[in-house]
Amino acid sequence: MPFSDIIGHARSLGLLSRSIALGTLPPSLLLTGPAGVGKRRAALAVAQALNCLAPVRGGQFPIDACGRCSPCRRIAKLSHPDFLLLEPGDSGNIKIDAVREALEATAYLPFEARARVVVVDEAERVLPEAQNALLKSLEEPPRATFFVLVTSQPETLLPTIRSRCSRVRFGRLAPAEVASLLMGREKMDAAEAHAAAAVAEGSPGRALERRTRGFRAAREAALGALRAAAGRSWQDRMRAAATLAPKTASGEREELATRIRLLATLLRDAALVGQHGADAVLANADLAGEIERIAPAFDAGRAARAFEAADFALAALRRNASPKIVAPWLVVHL
Repeated sequence: MPFSDIIGHARSLGLLSRSIALGTLPPSLLLTGPAGVGKRRAALAVAQALNCLAPVRGGQFPIDACGRCSPCRRIAKLSHPDFLLLEPGDSGNIKIDAVREALEATAYLPFEARARVVVVDEAERVLPEAQNALLKSLEEPPRATFFVLVTSQPETLLPTIRSRCSRVRFGRLAPAEVASLLMGREKMDAAEAHAAAAVAEGSPGRALERRTRGFRAAREAALGALRAAAGRSWQDRMRAAATLAPKTASGEREELATRIRLLATLLRDAALVGQHGADAVLANADLAGEIERIAPAFDAGRAARAFEAADFALAALRRNASPKIVAPWLVVHL
């Protein structure tokens, strides 16, 4: 997973690449940001760039791994003897025994690589006593050893851990970037990928967790409901309610929640089109034509009220309100 294979995060990846190229990469790093946005992949890319036998220079990044040599391939497969990955075990935590075992390995020079890399994924899962065991190594890492801690919850780490690491922040991806990743890496249908990206909150990982839900059909239902609601008549409202409501009772609550979240992204896009026209950055960019057609019906005031209604409907579902009541109530308030 070279830097160039990671979608988005150009600034953060560029910072890491420049530091490696200049030989100034801090020995203790803390990669932070939302879950599922690519931080672990970035940690593996750091390990590859440090040890690649045929590094690429002068391209998109100052230095990047080739992704094809033996160290690159073995790091990608988590099978390189000088690449150590700590991640939660069956208990859901990273215990002190696992940390001590990794630290014992770092007492010696790398077996064959130029640099040993220890990646601690989901570092917030490291138990407090295990974090304390890490402290000295983070402050004075052994020669030719780099520690990369990856977390979406840095505030849960001990302050002494955070203070010993140089932080690199990763943000959420744009919906178009998430869709591109889903189509390229996961071979998703374009419409399904764009629909999943719209509610992924900038996290490909979140989109993949929910991939079995059929986002394309859910988004079509949400868009159909908005089209009908745009007409404002009582008959239009009833047609919108019928369109939004799931047709089967199996998983009805979860499916309706997904449709409401997608409806909210479409409302956001309609409001943006109303304010910025063709220059709007849309979560559902592949439906730009449809959104432009419904945007006049949802001015800023109506869109804001509809957003509030969608939030209220989702909260009602979480409180076990009946989907058969929530769907028509929401449509009446769009």
